[in-house]
Amino acid sequence: MAASVAWAHDARPAYLEIKETAPGQYSVLWRTPEMAGMRLPIELRMPGDIKEVREPSIQELADSLVERHWIDAGPNGLAGKRIDFVGLQATITDVVVHVEMLDRRKWMTIAHPSQPWVELAATQSTLGVMGTYIVQGVRHILFGADHMLFVLGLLLIIKDRWMLMKTVTSFTVAHSITLAIATMGYAEVPILPLNAAIALSILFLGPEIVRSWRGETSFTLRQPWVVAFAFGLLHGFGFASALTNAGLPRQELPLALVSFNVGVELGQLGFIALILALERSFRILEVRWPRWAQALPGYTIGSLGAFWTVQRLAILLGGAR
Repeated sequence: MAASVAWAHDARPAYLEIKETAPGQYSVLWRTPEMAGMRLPIELRMPGDIKEVREPSIQELADSLVERHWIDAGPNGLAGKRIDFVGLQATITDVVVHVEMLDRRKWMTIAHPSQPWVELAATQSTLGVMGTYIVQGVRHILFGADHMLFVLGLLLIIKDRWMLMKTVTSFTVAHSITLAIATMGYAEVPILPLNAAIALSILFLGPEIVRSWRGETSFTLRQPWVVAFAFGLLHGFGFASALTNAGLPRQELPLALVSFNVGVELGQLGFIALILALERSFRILEVRWPRWAQALPGYTIGSLGAFWTVQRLAILLGGAR
């Protein structure tokens, strides 16, 4: 109860857009996400010989802070120069970097906490862009504690392989639908209510896991694929926030969408394979868990779901005042 605000899945990327407007001159858009009024602690540091040609502007949105700069990089421009993101190494998020040159060449990459800087190149191939977003999708799912807990909760209530395949497929189809709809701009869900609803989906699974452990039954235990599909629609909007909140140019969204979704699926399948491998290892080794240890996963998932639900509802109600 005394804990400060925690971002269970706030791994939304920051976004840097650089457009060359004249030889050696650029417009710069720098967008950092906010959560409950707290700005992501990342500072943009341009090369030292850059000059501001106009007064910068700052705009505070509901979920992010947007800075605009107009700079002169000299006759050689920004090619080969390094841009640093100070403080990125202390986060679990990334920075999407998009560069558009005067001759219409484009270049895109992602800076990670392990390498909090980028060096501007001239252009990037389609395969390079796809690889960038596949990696981003894998990282997004693996660092998303709430999404991973939801998948783990589903695994704990499924008893046979056919139902497992059916449930995983159902969850994949559902979140792919809403990921595409939201990313392409056909629908939008406010981030604060969405986060609360995702937390509620985890809380919902807690009691079902305990019922399964006790040998009881319910509609969720009999047909987990239905629940996976319903909540998968919610989680798809959560995945979409990683792309839409980055402010990516619309013409690049289809390629980013497909690549990102592939990365999400690879990360999700890797997590499921790991859990199944651990379960099989325990069975082969004939590990005998005490009664309290068998009940621990269900109560842990339910408790975390309850904590995140209350926390995010408090943030939502606080932001509505």
